[in-house]
Amino acid sequence: MARKQKDIFQKTIEAPAVTLAKTVMATQKVEERVKNGRGAKVIKRGRDYWLMLGPGLTTGASDDDPSGIATYSQVGAQYGFGMLWLSVWTFPLMAFVQEMCARIGLVTGRGLAGNIRIHFSRRILYACTLLLFAANAFNIGADLGAMAKAVQLLNPNLNFTMLVVGFTIFSLLLQIFTPYVRYAKYLKWLALILLSYILSSLLAHLNWHEVSKHLLVPEIHWSKDYILILCAVLGTTISPYLFFWQTSQEVEEQVLQGKTTVRSRRHTDPSDVRSMRVDVWSGMLLSNVVMFFIIAACGGILFPHGITEIQTAAQAAEALRPFAGNATYFLFAIGLIGTGLLAIPVLAGSSSYALAESLGWKEGLYRNLSQAYAFYGVIIISMLVGLGMNFIGLDPIKALIYSAVANGLVAPLVLLLIVLISSNKKIMGRWVNRKPVTAIGWFVFLVMLAAGVATIASFYL
Repeated sequence: MARKQKDIFQKTIEAPAVTLAKTVMATQKVEERVKNGRGAKVIKRGRDYWLMLGPGLTTGASDDDPSGIATYSQVGAQYGFGMLWLSVWTFPLMAFVQEMCARIGLVTGRGLAGNIRIHFSRRILYACTLLLFAANAFNIGADLGAMAKAVQLLNPNLNFTMLVVGFTIFSLLLQIFTPYVRYAKYLKWLALILLSYILSSLLAHLNWHEVSKHLLVPEIHWSKDYILILCAVLGTTISPYLFFWQTSQEVEEQVLQGKTTVRSRRHTDPSDVRSMRVDVWSGMLLSNVVMFFIIAACGGILFPHGITEIQTAAQAAEALRPFAGNATYFLFAIGLIGTGLLAIPVLAGSSSYALAESLGWKEGLYRNLSQAYAFYGVIIISMLVGLGMNFIGLDPIKALIYSAVANGLVAPLVLLLIVLISSNKKIMGRWVNRKPVTAIGWFVFLVMLAAGVATIASFYL
């Protein structure tokens, strides 16, 4: 009897503890399910977002090519944090312009040059195309040389000539013999190499409080050098080759969906436009974030130490090493190689799209070599001209200057045509520019016109 009473007493004491333990375990299971459910939703949203990205991401990433990186490095070295505001102020300008280009491709089913050929004078078209080809060839040459120098930073014993030739051949093989579906995926993943510049800057231990003070308020000096570097930044950020590439890549994506005729591509769903906007603005944001971190790194490290002359991106990496360490140095060098592999096909491809559409040739990376000899021929010629730039004694800075002059001539003209096309209701239908967007387009045109005039005038002053 005493034993029975003891068991009852023990169960009475243990019951609340057992109940509490079961409740805690049940709660933990519920929390784990909720957590897993949230995690699954986050993963799904991330995957959906990544799948939405495409031409806009690769276009924005290609804007930060080795030549652009050299320009941003020079800005930071020469003016410290004083021009960081450009990374913020140029973002909406380039995003609106690239969105116009993407919309033109989606709605008309044609590339930019194809639309210019239909709606404007052939002389204007040929002038734009030839200047674009020249500017891109100089850029390709500078980028090939920068990539070779970047490899030599990692291994000084490798031969410069072999590296430049090797990169040229590799890039050509990738563009000519890789199916577009796979090729587009390569470019998309390659865009992530830009994260190396963000990481390299974070490892440099900058004074972020000082950085933030220069981020929003423009600091302008009325000197020839300042105006020239300002124009160089605008020219390398809002570049003509991006306009042609973006428009044509939207067409390529439609072809992948089975829309193989211009007529079938003219039907544009609101969902397509929404996805395009997410893609374009994401790509331009990535481009300008990287621009910000490069200027910040060089402005916070090189400028205070009196290193104010940077001629190449490879030189910037070497200059950063003693002060920022090996990690920053290696990430900067690796980023140069990756961005070159991304940007060079975009430069050569934009020239080819423009020329092929101007002259009515068969065009498109979705076609194989036997279907579009002339289109791929322009890519090959662009690459060979760029390769030759590295062996005629033309230093990288002069190549960039000539490229800036060509861009200064062609960018305002092409922007004028983009705004006129995207604001024309007969061409764009329901997807015509809204008035605020058109106003922004005209503002960008005036800014680039002023930059182009200032760039050219600076050589005579």
